[in-house]
Amino acid sequence: MSLPIDPHQYTLRKKISCCGVGLHSGRTVNLSIKPSTVNNGIRFLRTDIDSGYFVRAHMDKVVDTRLATTIGDGRCTISTTEHLLAALKGYGVDNVDIELDSPEVPIMDGSADPFFKLLKKCGKIRQSGLRKVLRITSPIYYSEGDKKISIKPHDGFMVTGVINFDDTLIKTQKYTINLYADRFAKEIARARTFGYVEQVEELWANGLALGGTLENVIAIHWNRKSILNEDGLRFDNEFIRHKVLDLVGDMALLGCPVLGHVEAYKAGHTQHLGLMKAISSNPQCWELVEMKSNGAHSVFNHVINRTREAGEMIMPFLAPVEPANIAA
Repeated sequence: MSLPIDPHQYTLRKKISCCGVGLHSGRTVNLSIKPSTVNNGIRFLRTDIDSGYFVRAHMDKVVDTRLATTIGDGRCTISTTEHLLAALKGYGVDNVDIELDSPEVPIMDGSADPFFKLLKKCGKIRQSGLRKVLRITSPIYYSEGDKKISIKPHDGFMVTGVINFDDTLIKTQKYTINLYADRFAKEIARARTFGYVEQVEELWANGLALGGTLENVIAIHWNRKSILNEDGLRFDNEFIRHKVLDLVGDMALLGCPVLGHVEAYKAGHTQHLGLMKAISSNPQCWELVEMKSNGAHSVFNHVINRTREAGEMIMPFLAPVEPANIAA
């Protein structure tokens, strides 16, 4: 079966670094992304505390989904992970270690674009290990009130997002993307986070969004008809494009590429996590397969799991336990 996905795992050619501020803390953040070995996955290390432990970017590490996606392991937390994870996913990088000296990934310009450009400038290298892919075979649904999200079989990774706001500016917006590196860069990487002015002011009053400015957040005017950012929108439908970007970043926490079509209606970080948990709880609706190269195409090699026991085994397969987990 031919698939639009490279069968090999990838890492970066060399270490890359950047500096920014945390959206909520307002603190300066120094961040480095380092190449890593096959099957390492994506891991975070807080260098500002003497923990010596990596926190794996995986759904079982999510500790908070309010305002952003935060992961942690009881020793430390890392918040606002979604834009960086989306950039890594969009560029096709599987194995890296991320070091930062703050509890929050820098917000940069409010999108994934600065991260993506940094990754692309660095370049990636193909590794010997083959990718394991989560292939959806039957629909899986999750809902909370009027917020709904599902994933259905699809030979590729497609995302459809819909938002519905009761205002003149946003209204109802819908966007669909087949996730390939060129489309990610052109269509959703530059879409910025957004919020109503009064919401930002409330966050400021509660000691949050201290790093939020018109340089990294789309501020929607009180009249709901315009934005305060002088440079305007990057896309007419930038709001839904950013929601799709967030979803791509959160879905990276499954730990491996996905073959399926995600459809989200008014969904946010909480619902994204709910869908991933629903996937884990319904092993009869998916199979974990390893890929191999067959000429110019990618094909399934063999089914790793498609049994009821797969629900219990998804964590070890998608997030292998490291024997030491000590920082080098």
